[in-house]
Amino acid sequence: MSKRFILACFVLFLYSVQSFSQELNIDVAINTPKLNVADEKVFETLKTAISEFYNNTRWTDDSFEPEERIEGTLQINVKEDLSTNSFVADFYVSTSRPIYNSNYYSQTLKLRDNDVTFFYEQFGPIFNNANGFSDNLSAILTYYAFIILGTDYDTFAPLGGEKYFQIAQSIVNSVPSNVSGSDRAWNAVGSKRNRYWLVENILNPRVKPYRQAIYDYHRRSLDEMHSDTERSRAVMLSALTSIGEVNKSFPNSMILKLFSDSKRQEIVEVFTEGSQGEKDKVYNIMSTIDPALASEFNSLRRGR
Repeated sequence: MSKRFILACFVLFLYSVQSFSQELNIDVAINTPKLNVADEKVFETLKTAISEFYNNTRWTDDSFEPEERIEGTLQINVKEDLSTNSFVADFYVSTSRPIYNSNYYSQTLKLRDNDVTFFYEQFGPIFNNANGFSDNLSAILTYYAFIILGTDYDTFAPLGGEKYFQIAQSIVNSVPSNVSGSDRAWNAVGSKRNRYWLVENILNPRVKPYRQAIYDYHRRSLDEMHSDTERSRAVMLSALTSIGEVNKSFPNSMILKLFSDSKRQEIVEVFTEGSQGEKDKVYNIMSTIDPALASEFNSLRRGR
């Protein structure tokens, strides 16, 4: 066998590994402050299972370089063990994306899923539920994988995450009524801030201008900040203005609250060096979107 043939095979192998690099790099943490009957070791295997599920699954047909993987965290705070394999927990999901020509990462998603009830047997598998329901935990984890993907893709192309959000919605629709009856985050009844309403908001036609603004905010503003700060800040203000208009037609929507949760500190930092006119506009927009936390933008107000 010739050296040239061996070298060609080696190069082909490296190319195939590179081409099929996974998309997600999710750090998983599970906190169990108080357990009554469950074995702590169950959560060690659960952590490993979730990490491998997220980080070793091929989620898209696109090629990702290792440094292009979507960075994120999933923190599960177990609040109650109902039995040795039944639990109630709060899930915290956070992701970020690198900003071009900088060492800065911009938070793209920050959400909390409260009082999630799920079953897990030690060493049990986590299933990809993109094509059908298997169990509640697998469905939740798969749903958030596609929410993470869609959110990231929307920052790189206008409505770039559409097909991933549609998969997330199909997961919602595949959950059996007996499961959605006990885990009401899957249905429209009750809270307007749950899994059902998150993807409903994202795919709602009224929210399309918001999603275009998300692209402008990241790709045309933050990614260009290194080369023309003033122009990039003006683009961001235009994006925030569009988001403010969406808030007028779709007030108190979950997606706009999540935007504020993810971006409050970043927006203040960007506009600290802006003109007072820019600061006043940003304050008025953001205090209307998130009035409960309007004080977070007080540093932008005239005379402060």
